[in-house]
Amino acid sequence: MLFLIHTWDRPGALDVRLANRNDHIAWLNAAGDAVKAAGPWLDEAGDMAGSLIIADMADRAALDAWLADDPYGRAGLFERVEIAPWRWLVNPPFDSAA
Repeated sequence: MLFLIHTWDRPGALDVRLANRNDHIAWLNAAGDAVKAAGPWLDEAGDMAGSLIIADMADRAALDAWLADDPYGRAGLFERVEIAPWRWLVNPPFDSAA
């Protein structure tokens, strides 16, 4: 099942993001093809201000267990996190109807 994970960084926490960025990227890469897309979203100044991840996990429990190891989350970077099941409708690189 695909999940959309949308995070917002705490105000003034760019230093926390940068200090944990390499570990976060390694964590994403370690998930292999379970991560369908990932990257930071930018504020009006062009600075990283949050993250968007599309992940394919068996269920919400598996997603939550995986997210518990996110270096950004462990460092307290996020002010807010929204998670929802998601269906990739337009131009999916795989069959998302399942």
